[in-house]
Amino acid sequence: MAKQRHVPLRTCVSCGTKTAKRDLLRIVAGPEGGAEIDASSKANGRGAYLCQDPDCGPEGRRRGRLQHALRLTLDDDKWAELTKSLAQAASARA
Repeated sequence: MAKQRHVPLRTCVSCGTKTAKRDLLRIVAGPEGGAEIDASSKANGRGAYLCQDPDCGPEGRRRGRLQHALRLTLDDDKWAELTKSLAQAASARA
């Protein structure tokens, strides 16, 4: 009888869905005050997880919840840059 491996679960900060860690995108707070996608899931810094679906949650990806989880404030330029990179990452995984 084979032993089942433990699958780490994480929660999407936008919609609250719990799923396997590898099925979510990790966003990490950068040292210069911005946020970036952590492709390796091993980068240093405070992290939060988002669904790969761009329409997750009733209002899509909500800026306030991500900022609260990362404990930082994103200005409009950094938020636009992050949403652009999230869209690229979601299309690359699809």
